[in-house]
Amino acid sequence: MMMRDKGKLVIWPANLDRSRSRRDGRIISRKSSVENPELREISKAAEKLNLHPEVEADKKYPRSWWEASGRVLVDNEEPKTMVARKLAKAIKEARGG
Repeated sequence: MMMRDKGKLVIWPANLDRSRSRRDGRIISRKSSVENPELREISKAAEKLNLHPEVEADKKYPRSWWEASGRVLVDNEEPKTMVARKLAKAIKEARGG
């Protein structure tokens, strides 16, 4: 991890994706997760939650290195699963669900 990542949480789209298994990277319950979250949705949700997101679109999730999914760095203010739940909830609200 690079120094500029310090104090940041790395949120991968896979962390919030309902279609993925826990083994494939989902870190919250299926009920809390969203279908195919996109980087821009995660970024908007993080902005809404005041987490100062930094989008890194060129990054590849280690468990699926063949997909350039990108990642979002957000402020590390609470446990990653709590942040992930809040982001998924904000994405659901933005989608009108």
